[in-house]
Amino acid sequence: MKVTVVGAGAVGASCAEYIAIKNFAEEVVLIDIKEGYAEGKAMDLMQTASLNGFDTKITGTTNDYSKTAGSDVAVITSGIPRKPGMTREELIGINAGIVKSVATSLIEHSPNVILIVVSNPMDTMAYLTHKATGLPKNRIIGMGGALDSARFKYRLAEAIGCPSSDINGMVIGGHSDVGMVPLISKAVRNSIPVSKFLSEERMQQVVEDTKVGGATLTKLLGTSAWYAPGAAVSEMVKAIALDSKKMFPCSALLEGEYGLNDISMGVPCILGKGGIEKIVEIELSDAEKAKIQESAQGVRKTNGLLE
Repeated sequence: MKVTVVGAGAVGASCAEYIAIKNFAEEVVLIDIKEGYAEGKAMDLMQTASLNGFDTKITGTTNDYSKTAGSDVAVITSGIPRKPGMTREELIGINAGIVKSVATSLIEHSPNVILIVVSNPMDTMAYLTHKATGLPKNRIIGMGGALDSARFKYRLAEAIGCPSSDINGMVIGGHSDVGMVPLISKAVRNSIPVSKFLSEERMQQVVEDTKVGGATLTKLLGTSAWYAPGAAVSEMVKAIALDSKKMFPCSALLEGEYGLNDISMGVPCILGKGGIEKIVEIELSDAEKAKIQESAQGVRKTNGLLE
């Protein structure tokens, strides 16, 4: 499998590193507009190959999309990252133009590529990619839910005082501080509801901490996080590469699912060699349904800024 990662900044380089270390791809191409930047990142990463025990070839190129030809999956991380105090939505003006141009260039050289959109505001960027490219809905995937769910599981494990591997939980809805819907009612520790271990007040605190997970890190780091986003993307690419049929919450184009149409938003999806192979509809409480509708309104408002 050949994977392209557009944008060789912290998130893009992290994506490339985790994909290479997991050793399921034949080649990873890093591409960036800054002269020599992707080439340097690729060389630095390749010098870890003997130390980290991977055989994946990593190459870099400056804005030459012909080098991405034949990619099976492409990850779009390009655009400006958040700064402290910024919302994801404030990035739309600059990032919309970048993402549209990048997607078009990728498809020109890899007509069968599956696109994973990371750039913020992610749900709107995924929706824009659908509108700009006309690709089948299964081939455009927004990353947010996989990352948000990892953050949710981290917060739950922290609250309970157990390993994250004990926890299973999911975040759906929009990838924004107000739009996320952590499904606390369905979260479990080894099949036991987390409500058996946590008070209602503590569970609500976990939900709120999850929703501002990205903003918390941006405030601490001075820019967007990169390790967890890179790891989330690598697991999604791996599921496609290995046709594993693994379920992730992803931003998918909805056509009636969850009572929503003409919107990209986080819902449970089965990922395999075809990209999104199935959108899974799960039973939600009335309160959760209301939160999904509220989240959709927020995403639509951001989508409206594209016009």
